[in-house]
Amino acid sequence: MSQESQHGKWTLSDSDDDDNLIPPTPPKDTNKANVKPEQKANAVNTVLNLKPKSEPNRENNVKFQPSLKTENISVPHMGSEARQAAHFNESDPVKYENSPSHEVKRKREPDEGGWNLSSSDEEAPSSAPKVKPKQSRSSPPRKKTQDTRPPSPHGVSYYKEEPSDFFEADLSAMNNSYRFYLNKVSGIDKKYNTGALHIKEILSPMFGTLKESVQFNYCFDIPWMVQQYPPEFRTKPVVIVHGEKRESKARLIQQAQPYSHIRFCQAKLDIAFGTHHTKMMLLWYEEGFRVIILTSNLIRADWYQKTQGLWMSPLYPRLPEGSPETAGESPTHFKRDLLEYLRAYRAPELAEWIDRIKEHDLSETRIYLIGSTPGRFQGPDMEKWGHLKLRKLLSENACPVQNMEKWPVIGQFSSIGSMGLDKTKWLAAEFQRTLTTLGKAGNSLGSAETPLLLVYPSVDDVRTSLEGYPAGGSLPYSIQTAQKQLWLHSYFHHWRAETSGRSSAMPHIKIYTRASPDFSQLAWFLVTSANLSKAAWGALEKNNTQMMVRSYELGVLYLPSAFNMTTIPVEKNIFPMSTTSTGLPVPFDLPPHRYSSRDQPWIWNIPYTQAPDTHGNVWVPS
Repeated sequence: MSQESQHGKWTLSDSDDDDNLIPPTPPKDTNKANVKPEQKANAVNTVLNLKPKSEPNRENNVKFQPSLKTENISVPHMGSEARQAAHFNESDPVKYENSPSHEVKRKREPDEGGWNLSSSDEEAPSSAPKVKPKQSRSSPPRKKTQDTRPPSPHGVSYYKEEPSDFFEADLSAMNNSYRFYLNKVSGIDKKYNTGALHIKEILSPMFGTLKESVQFNYCFDIPWMVQQYPPEFRTKPVVIVHGEKRESKARLIQQAQPYSHIRFCQAKLDIAFGTHHTKMMLLWYEEGFRVIILTSNLIRADWYQKTQGLWMSPLYPRLPEGSPETAGESPTHFKRDLLEYLRAYRAPELAEWIDRIKEHDLSETRIYLIGSTPGRFQGPDMEKWGHLKLRKLLSENACPVQNMEKWPVIGQFSSIGSMGLDKTKWLAAEFQRTLTTLGKAGNSLGSAETPLLLVYPSVDDVRTSLEGYPAGGSLPYSIQTAQKQLWLHSYFHHWRAETSGRSSAMPHIKIYTRASPDFSQLAWFLVTSANLSKAAWGALEKNNTQMMVRSYELGVLYLPSAFNMTTIPVEKNIFPMSTTSTGLPVPFDLPPHRYSSRDQPWIWNIPYTQAPDTHGNVWVPS
């Protein structure tokens, strides 16, 4: 079939109409770096007949330098086909030509392994005389340095070192009012990283003397993760909470074989197409306990040139012995909600951590927890998870404002699920009603009139980014989904982040908020792992008497009342960060910049060959 709109024309075979097919298990020995040239060409020719092989709302877990060949490296099939395409395009890039043909074919570089040399590094022609260099007797031949680090399943480029000053954190430059921080980004002006955090800093001794930790996440590179812990904490016990099954689970466990201090906890995923998408750290110190809720996977790509965010809790002290179970609770009921979320895993591996949390004082917490766990919920349980939990909190704890129907709702995300044939199927009927709730009186008042602004990168946003086209591997919006909901694209706005210096760092962060008409104040602010999908947020069933959620998600909600405010001011000058600022650092520009008629949303599984990206390459998914 053919679909055409102001956002482009796409052609799709009838066999691809159903994007909810159960994904086949890929063969164990698949190695994209060794695909034959003729196979690559065929993949390009049939790119529009792709069927999704995994959950469409997963992120990219592979980051390679385009100039690096990675022959004979086994790359696990974790995550979506979009990630695999990103890996393939970076490890074997297709260069842009001034007059590209419609049938783009990949070319095998003459060297079948090792480094791609620049022209100045190539060997001299065979006709040139070869001069044997004189060997100095006083300088014995140097031995080749062996890399003692375990091999990364994502390739040798994961061990590229950052500049020495990249990990210099200054606690005095951090604003603890909201405890919301952006991740550091490599390749931007240094001032835009002042007050931002890298994972090495989060796990460093400056935040506590670590005894044990738990890492909840969707995607892991175990060798890389271990290296992010400082040497003195590198062998402290770690529990990894994941959602992998079958072959991918076996590969994950195999990654951890060299590390005896790592244990696993498998999240139960009983509903089809669900994922364990939560990203959280539980850190137990000699001094107390801390929670980190974040948007980054535990892979280097997510901490390199993407826009990410996190909430870092205060250091929670231990309660006096004999304290009642209700002790240490916050006004936001954070302790109760965190324990309830952990119990939802029904995992013996987390029982000890549940007991530890009970023993600590979490009363200083000023944010609300918004979680999703898989299941079908009825009665009061419907409001425990997903967007109905958000609706309940906005109804009970948010304050109505004047002319609130003019306060736009903003959603920013990195992946999009199936919304249905029109907005009435889920977006307006359920999700927009939740997002426009503001106090009990404003439960649905003005919902239809309230502007809805959705921020999602366009093709040009991705093309001109730091990573270039491969950044699109973290934006897995598929043609199979997009062609069924062209109506959604009229809501789209560009990713622009001059305020944080991150316009060229594609977003993997997810933010939902409601702003004043002049975009200077916020009625509420949510940073979460949840993308724009029913799987993440839940969907009503059985005449609205049942809530069905497929995935695990986790986020934190900021409400003005928890900070003794009526609204939260937007921080206009995020960097360099000020300890005296009262504004919340929204990482993208407000107001958002709407797509023009020429703009198209990034769709990962169609080729882009008409213009080169920042590395001189084109995008040819395969």
